[in-house]
Amino acid sequence: MNMNKKSKKRSAFTLMEILLVVALMALLLTLLVPNLSGIFTGGQTSVAKTFVMGSAETPLMSYKLAMGSYPSTEEGLQALVTAPNDSPRWKGPYLKQLPLDPWGCEYKYAFPGERNKDSYDLWSMGPDKQDGTDDDIGNWEAKSEK
Repeated sequence: MNMNKKSKKRSAFTLMEILLVVALMALLLTLLVPNLSGIFTGGQTSVAKTFVMGSAETPLMSYKLAMGSYPSTEEGLQALVTAPNDSPRWKGPYLKQLPLDPWGCEYKYAFPGERNKDSYDLWSMGPDKQDGTDDDIGNWEAKSEK
């Protein structure tokens, strides 16, 4: 009988053990939470880079083949969704809809490009949502890295 009482007492966690586990979990969370925001931000940047340096290239090239030139700055990327001036040469839509960047803003477009003189500039304003700042993500980055 003494043995059963002793084993019942030993099978429960002590208050000290529970507090130790809670303290360790709190310590781990304080180390992980700041790093998680960096992981998600990196993913958003990667999505924007993928669009401006790759995904948009095919519809823009298809438009150029049909129309003889990229859309003008005034026509913008909207020319990939709806025909500019009801042109009979337009074979679109080249995109179902215009995507927004990961921060909820429209992608910026210019043709002829200021940075890509023989082509177009396509960019996201980045996390700060301000045009012309250091965090802008543009298709000129790939060309400058080569």
